[in-house]
Amino acid sequence: MFGPAVLDPVVDFLAALAQGGSALEFGVGTGRVALPLSHRGVRVHGIDNSEAMVAQMRTKPGSAAIGVSMGDFANTSVNSTFQLVYLVFNAITNLTTQDEQVDCFRNAAAHLEPGGFLVAEVFVPELQRLPRGDKFRAFTVTPAHLAFDEYDVAAQLCTSHHYFVADGTLQTFLSTHRYVWPAELDLMARLAGMRLRERWNDWTRGPFTDQSTDHISVWQKTSPQTAAPA
Repeated sequence: MFGPAVLDPVVDFLAALAQGGSALEFGVGTGRVALPLSHRGVRVHGIDNSEAMVAQMRTKPGSAAIGVSMGDFANTSVNSTFQLVYLVFNAITNLTTQDEQVDCFRNAAAHLEPGGFLVAEVFVPELQRLPRGDKFRAFTVTPAHLAFDEYDVAAQLCTSHHYFVADGTLQTFLSTHRYVWPAELDLMARLAGMRLRERWNDWTRGPFTDQSTDHISVWQKTSPQTAAPA
């Protein structure tokens, strides 16, 4: 996740859209993307609700250049506007209700300069792989790591379960996400005064197809937006 082969295409993509302006990351975390983007000359600010993750970022070189506002990125306001707002690695799905996701889009638009861009990296729900009535899909099965998704189709939720064996000890982790279809995200963008500009399979701009398991979507602010949601 931190290697140049993974990060360089992300930073190239975002730096080009920043167009020499500033960027706001929703879910800045430990600075995995914000720091190399800042090193590229983009002024980056971040929003996050995890003090522990931001503390990790502050131990890294160059982190003093990253401003951080603590709070929920669905409704936390920053007293500035940006050319680019971005969410990586399924961050939008950490908001587990539709209302929160709609608020997130409105919050992004409220922070964008006219003509600015919102970028999101989001997984495509793999419901077509589930037999009717089934709700589990394993995606990693190795001697050291078992991982599977549990879908609640009625609630549009996906819980990822992970079981790790490290040094003879079993460790577990789970996280719940609200999966959201590309078309639903496009509607959220339109409600916030943005329109889809482009959609790709990955950060290297591979074509998005019916076989894609992820997408990189870019929406552009096309109309004035009122203040961020209270």
